[in-house]
Formats: sequence, structure tokens, C-alpha cells
Amino acid sequence: MNKPKLILIDLDGTLVDSVPDLARSIDLMMQQIDRDPCGEALVRNWVGNGVEKLVKRALTGAMDGEPDPSEFTRAYPLFLELYQRHNGEASRLYPGVAEGLAYLASAGYTLGCITNKAARFSDALLTALGIRDRFGVLISGDTLPSKKPDPLPLLHAADYFGLSPEESLMLGDSVSDVKAARAAGFPVICVTYGYNHGEDIRLAQPDRVIDSFLDLQAIL
Repeated sequence: MNKPKLILIDLDGTLVDSVPDLARSIDLMMQQIDRDPCGEALVRNWVGNGVEKLVKRALTGAMDGEPDPSEFTRAYPLFLELYQRHNGEASRLYPGVAEGLAYLASAGYTLGCITNKAARFSDALLTALGIRDRFGVLISGDTLPSKKPDPLPLLHAADYFGLSPEESLMLGDSVSDVKAARAAGFPVICVTYGYNHGEDIRLAQPDRVIDSFLDLQAIL
């Protein structure tokens, strides 16, 4: 793997375990519409495709399928309000992330954060956890017309810094990150601990797989 100049990093499941706040918001939403709470274990398996999909999975109790439209219309705004209130309260950086980001900064890498989370949630979460200033650019799910697995956010970030895909690297946790990187012509490293719906990320064939951000120094 060539040494990159730019490293783009996914947020949920890569930098941050955000499930505790998402699960709390989902359970409060369910209670407000007179439904049983889902619990953190189920929510942990449902995250990774955006909050709209997460709410639909909570309402249907399944990975696929569409809830009753009137129930979704009632529930979704409730979830957005609740998550806005609780975002960042119980979310935590994964072990090794703070140290890994410090290493990358000290080594002179340019860093960007590429997430499908909406900007009003992503910026607040990074700020609450004290790492917003590590990133020269934050591209959220509603920043551009398309989001991962579309390559547009990655290509936009590289262009923002005047760099090519060959000079860049994607670091994520999911099949979506791998697909986006491949389509953009980026090499890609994935962590083993993220949100990939219970599937081994190795099956997506990233270029490297790591257990911790602490492994980055040896690879790079």
C-alpha cells in the first residue's frame, strides 16, 4: 500500500460507537407511539444505513420492509427530535481512536471525515467527543447530492484538498465504505469492530483489515 497524503475516515462504527444514543432515542420514540422498546442489541444490528432506515427497521422489526406510512410519518420526526437531544451523551470513541488520530496528525496526514449521518448530527457528535478539529473537512450524508456507497463524497474530498484518489485512503467499517472506495479508486482499510450487520468485513475484501487504530502506524 502506497503511503497516502489524505485519509478519509467514516464516523459511526469506525471512530465512534454511537449505538447507545441511537438505541435510547429509538426506544423513547417507540414508547411515545405506544410500542414496545427495541433494546440496544437489536438497534446495534440495524444501524449503518441512515436514521430513516433505522426507524423503519424499528417499526417493522426487520432489516427490510416498509412500515405503515402513517406510523412512520408520526414516528420519524419524533426520532429526529429525540436524537438531536441525546446525540453525544453516551456515544464513545472506540479504544485506540484518540491515540490513532493523534499519531496521524503528528505524522502530517491530512484527515477528512466522510459519513452518511446528517450534518446536524455529525458535527455535533464529533464536537461532543472532542475530535472535530482533527478533520480538515467533514462531508455528511446531506452535504452532497449522493452519499456512500456512491463515490461522490470521497472524490469531492480529494478534490477539495487538490489530491488524486491514488494519493488518498478510505478508512471505514462497512461494505458501503468498501464499495465507495472501490468506485472512487481509493485503497481502503476496514476495522473489524464496526457496524456491518453481523457479517465479517473481510468478505468485502478491503485492502487491509485492522483491529484498532493503533495498528495504523505499522501499516502506513
